[in-house]
Amino acid sequence: MTHPVVISTLGGVIASDVMASIAWPSRPEPSAVRGEWLFAGGVIAVGVVVDWLCRAHPAHLPFIMPWEFSWLAFCGMAFILRWFFRGRSRLAAAERPGAWRIASLLAGMTLIYGVLQTHYLYLAEHMFFVNRLQHLAMHHLGPFLMALAMPGEAIRRGMPARLAALTRIRPVTRLVGVLQHPVVAPALFFGLLALWLIPSVHFTAMLDDRLFWVMNWSMVLDGILFWSLVVDSRPSPPARLSYAVRVLVALSVMVPQIVLGAFITFVGRDLYPYYAFCGRAFTDMSPATDQSIGGIITWIPMTMMSAVAILVVLNWMRLDEEAAMKAVEGGAEFPR
Repeated sequence: MTHPVVISTLGGVIASDVMASIAWPSRPEPSAVRGEWLFAGGVIAVGVVVDWLCRAHPAHLPFIMPWEFSWLAFCGMAFILRWFFRGRSRLAAAERPGAWRIASLLAGMTLIYGVLQTHYLYLAEHMFFVNRLQHLAMHHLGPFLMALAMPGEAIRRGMPARLAALTRIRPVTRLVGVLQHPVVAPALFFGLLALWLIPSVHFTAMLDDRLFWVMNWSMVLDGILFWSLVVDSRPSPPARLSYAVRVLVALSVMVPQIVLGAFITFVGRDLYPYYAFCGRAFTDMSPATDQSIGGIITWIPMTMMSAVAILVVLNWMRLDEEAAMKAVEGGAEFPR
């Protein structure tokens, strides 16, 4: 049995290490604190109303309203947008995300919010191919568009200073470093996709509300971590990986996704009885057709996202090479 003194000593060392790694900013202005509390109060007030409407009058709500209200999705989206636009205004003009990056961020967030916080969620719970489209949006396309916008610095600058400081503590940076390791990141990316498609796991996750949301948010967060690693527009350093390694990382998830999608498409038996158990939204579609379309979505569109990412990375590399050539020739840096 471990002695309590040893446990307390270890705990103190860990706590000291964490606290020492935080560069605490000065106390914020009272007006800034009031602004944060007013915004948070407004978001919570609106969330309470929407949550009540979803519980009390679900049949009377339009398609764009939540089928199952999620506080995490609602508050997360609201605060990310607030911090992004406030942080953008605090950046130097040359560092501010331009129009196309803003559009990319908004498009990615809208896709993720749309498949999680509208009546689309009902269809995703009652059709396998719609569920695959949902995962395409929240694990591939939505996070890809968000990562392409590179909003991280603007979001960090817009956060309350003490919250932003927590994102730089050693445990957080080390965890992100592990999750974005060039071996771990693709293994986790495909592993989570495959995990939730294991028939027994899929059946349980679709019936268990808590596991269902674990599945959804694991896909979103992993997608953001993976694509922000791959489509980073900066050279290395400061980017974690060189352009060549990023291409290899994107390539490494293509083949297993092709195999998985082809297997689901051509297996010839119903792998996902959950949809027959709960009833399909489109009753005129057979289980075989539903599963085949879902397999094709896993096989082709999801795989093609890696091809698009490779083209993006090669474009960043070309622009950096042209900028380097212009610098050698004494010209201005090539604009992005």
